[in-house]
Amino acid sequence: MKYEETKEFTRDIKKLMKKFSSLTEDLEVNKKYRIDLFHGKEINSGSIFKIQGVGNTDELQFFKIKKFQCKSLKGRGAKSGIRVIYAYFPSFQKIVFLEIYFKAKQKNERKQRIIDFMNINKISDKRKLHNGRPDLD
Repeated sequence: MKYEETKEFTRDIKKLMKKFSSLTEDLEVNKKYRIDLFHGKEINSGSIFKIQGVGNTDELQFFKIKKFQCKSLKGRGAKSGIRVIYAYFPSFQKIVFLEIYFKAKQKNERKQRIIDFMNINKISDKRKLHNGRPDLD
């Protein structure tokens, strides 16, 4: 699985790192034990959910990690309140992180951010592919 992140995601995580210092390490753990297993091995731990109503296609799908273990939030386990939103390109086995937020500060994902990403990265016959992958610039 290949991983990338948007500029907005980078800003989100830097902001949250001030409060939750283990976040980058926690994200790596969640990549390995949640995302890779869910998409690579089709093992569903009940922590990842497809986001409905955003125009998912066979080429581009959007997911939310609800059960995100964060070491900085001791005693909460997978119910940390941290949410991660990402795009998944199945044919390229690629994940692009779009948003990370703390549920106590923000109730839901920013659907407009997802829609904007989808509109920029639509894969169609007219869309140019670079090096066998969608152009994410």
